[in-house]
Amino acid sequence: MVQSLFEELGGKYERQGDYLIPCLTVPAEEEQAIGIWGQRHLDYLKQYRKVTYTNLLTSGRLNAYLADINRQAQERFERLIEGMKQAQGITEQLKAENALEWTGCLNNIRACAREIVEKEIIFA
Repeated sequence: MVQSLFEELGGKYERQGDYLIPCLTVPAEEEQAIGIWGQRHLDYLKQYRKVTYTNLLTSGRLNAYLADINRQAQERFERLIEGMKQAQGITEQLKAENALEWTGCLNNIRACAREIVEKEIIFA
C-alpha cells in the first residue's frame, strides 16, 4: 500500500470506526504569564487575524508571542505616562495640594496612553 505524505513524514493514524484519523498534536510551549495587553491582542488576533493566530498556535509560539507583546505594550504605556506627566507638569506637589485635579489629569493621561498603545501595538 502506498504511504501518504503524512505517513512519510512520520505521522500516525488511529482507527475510529471505519475511518483512519491522523494523530495531530500541537507542540508544547513554555507557559508564560500574559497580562491584559496580551489578552487584548489575543482577542484581536482571533477576530481579525485568524491566519496569524492559527500559525502561531500550531507552531507552538503563541504564548511566547503574546507575553512579548504584553511586555512591549506595558513598557510603552509606562513611558508614555511618564512623558505626558512631565510635559503637563503633573507633580507630587499638585497631588498634595489638589488631589481631585491630580486624579483627573492622571486619568486623562492614562486614557490617552491606552489609546496610543492600542493603536501602535495591540491593534497593529
